[in-house]
Amino acid sequence: MTKKICISGYYGFDNFGDEIILQILIENLHKFKCKPLITVFSSNPQKTSDLYSVNCVNSFNLNNVINELKTCDILISGGGSLLQDVTSCRSLVYYLGIIFLAVLFRKKVVIFAQGIGPIKNRFLAFLTFCLLKKAAFITVRDEKSFNLLKNNGVAADICADPVWNLDIPKKEKKSEIGVQLRTWADLTDKVLYSLAENISKFYSHKKINIYSLQNSLDLEVCIKFNNFLHKINPDIKTEVKENISNKVIIDEISSLEAFIAMRYHACLIAIKAGVKLLPLSYDIKVENIAEKFNLDFLEINKPEEFERKIEKFSSDVIVYDREKIKKLSYDFGLIEKIL
Repeated sequence: MTKKICISGYYGFDNFGDEIILQILIENLHKFKCKPLITVFSSNPQKTSDLYSVNCVNSFNLNNVINELKTCDILISGGGSLLQDVTSCRSLVYYLGIIFLAVLFRKKVVIFAQGIGPIKNRFLAFLTFCLLKKAAFITVRDEKSFNLLKNNGVAADICADPVWNLDIPKKEKKSEIGVQLRTWADLTDKVLYSLAENISKFYSHKKINIYSLQNSLDLEVCIKFNNFLHKINPDIKTEVKENISNKVIIDEISSLEAFIAMRYHACLIAIKAGVKLLPLSYDIKVENIAEKFNLDFLEINKPEEFERKIEKFSSDVIVYDREKIKKLSYDFGLIEKIL
């Protein structure tokens, strides 16, 4: 019997990591024996529909969202970091509202590969844990989220990030260096200039590709970094990469000789593709992935360490544990079992 699945998440905002998660989720849902009908709640429904060949409704058209939830069998909420109020209380209230409506309409709810918290607002935290107790199945992507839920009486399983399931063909490495940046309060001009100085110092003989993976948050800082590089060394070869498809992003990262990256999923793709990686940590999740693979990392608040660490990185040989990587995959059969 065909089942109808609604998917709620940070979709349609051109965020590389979230869009890759959505792509993998849809690909695996289509493999289910029940051949589900899929509806995605997206801020850009036409683009999402064109990309993934699924039904879409605007995330903020409440009437359409309610109609879809009334007629679905299951709501999948995630992946990503939806249930937190660091970004804003509004986004947390929105995603909790979607879960509440699904529970109200007696639909099964799956919390999919999420990072939970932090939730500073006590009432919203209380509401979150109450609603999550109604979920049919919860997977979280890190131990911190698991412990937060456990300590508040919510059962969950720790899972691998679904992007580990992505099949990345082996690419011949080019003599090019990648830098991926995003806007962050602690990434000040001083820190950014220090990063540019040291990358120029050790990689001026290479072409530097600078990747904007979500223009609304990344492009401005990428352009500023590019300008700093040319101020330091007018002859350095650089290119700011923007408005490129996820496939091209993955292909390009996979072909790099070395990569210095902020975003978690950019780091994950590099590791999966066997690219030499130096994460620039702005969040504990970036440090976690570095530590999992015994990688050094730059701390955004310690620019005084950039020179020493980038010099060491430039001469290091990094070999990843391929068996560890093979074991990191999300079991989509767990979702199929509850349909």
